[in-house]
Amino acid sequence: MPSDLKRYQQTTNFHFITFSCYRRQLHLAVDAVKDSLEHFLEETRRQRGLCIAAYVVMPEHIHLLTNEPSEGSLAAFLQVFKQRASRELKPVTEKQFWEKRYYDFNVSSGEKYVEKLRYIHRNPVTRGLVERPEGYRWSSFNHYATRERGVVEIESEWTARRREQFASHPSR
Repeated sequence: MPSDLKRYQQTTNFHFITFSCYRRQLHLAVDAVKDSLEHFLEETRRQRGLCIAAYVVMPEHIHLLTNEPSEGSLAAFLQVFKQRASRELKPVTEKQFWEKRYYDFNVSSGEKYVEKLRYIHRNPVTRGLVERPEGYRWSSFNHYATRERGVVEIESEWTARRREQFASHPSR
C-alpha cells in the first residue's frame, strides 16, 4: 500500500467513493448486472446501516456518496458488497471482478456535497450513455427529480420526512 494514501474515517462526513471493475473491464454494461448490483447494494446498505445519498452504476465503475456504516468500517462495507457481487456476477473465465482499491474523498462542506451529487448524476450524460440524467435507470437521480423510491434507499429530505411520518403514524 502506498505510504501517501490516507483515509479519514470516523469523521461524520459523507464520502465520495469510486471503485472499478478489474482493469476497467465493462462487467457492468449489461442491464441485468446493473439491476443485480442495485439489489446487492441495498441489501448490504441495510445490513451495515449505511445512508447512501447518491449512487450511479456505470459500465465499468460505481460512484457512491455515503456516510460511514453504523457497523464496522467503510472498507468492510465495500469488501462485503464487492465479494457478494463478485461471487454472483463474475464470469468463470475471469480472474477477478473488481479492482482491490477504491477512491475515497471526504466531503467536508455543503458545496463539495452538491458538487459530488451533481457529478454522480451527470456521469452517464458526460459519458454519452444518455442525453439527460433522468434517462439513466441505475442512478439515484430520479429519486431527487421525482421523489420516487428506487431499489436503493436514498438518504434525502424526503426519506427523512417519510420516516418521521411513519414513526408518528405506523399504520400508513
